[in-house]
Amino acid sequence: MNILVVDDEKEIADVVELYLQNEYHVLKFYTGQEALECIEKTNVDLAILDVMLPDIDGFTILRKIREKYTFPVIMLTAKTEYRDKITGLTMGADDYIPKPFNPLELVARVKAQMRRYTQYNDGKKSDSENIIDFAGILLNKESHECIYNEQSLPLTPTEFEILWILCENRGKVISSQRLFEEVWHEEYLKNSNNTVMVHIRHLREKLSKPTGKSDLIKTVWGVGYKIEE
Repeated sequence: MNILVVDDEKEIADVVELYLQNEYHVLKFYTGQEALECIEKTNVDLAILDVMLPDIDGFTILRKIREKYTFPVIMLTAKTEYRDKITGLTMGADDYIPKPFNPLELVARVKAQMRRYTQYNDGKKSDSENIIDFAGILLNKESHECIYNEQSLPLTPTEFEILWILCENRGKVISSQRLFEEVWHEEYLKNSNNTVMVHIRHLREKLSKPTGKSDLIKTVWGVGYKIEE
């Protein structure tokens, strides 16, 4: 599997490569333009993007990635302002790690994202377990395909998993804590609810395109989210 690493600080890029190279093929670059050229020519399974780059900032690269691709993106940056995290998540990032960071934590987060990304191609499950089809929604875990009102929607792995959980439990309210712990596989903390809210908002925006309505995912205030049966 190919992991794209983009950071203009050579020492950091080298450390990331060192910790990942035993399990993944690392594509390492120090400028955004080189990274974009690589994405066009090479199959990328996950990207680790620094926000502050000498030519093209990481948010711009992220936006260009999301125009065509759904592979996981982890933002890696020295910026600690919460608004930057919200910006990245809103634009389609799957995770956000501030510098300085623990390399082992980064590796763990990469593995978590890769598990989520590759599970949709697990042929061990039957078709009935891989497909949800109701009320104009068709989700296929094997092909990572989402069709709503006959229109294909490009969802990131995180968005797909959130929607799958809500559809699988349609009619039931799923708390933000449960969504966060099942999707991110991390302990639910103070700001975790904001992370869930950003992804729900992003999902609603995508789901509204075929119908013009954004009420498929309903908020139950103080409890969580649900999709009506």
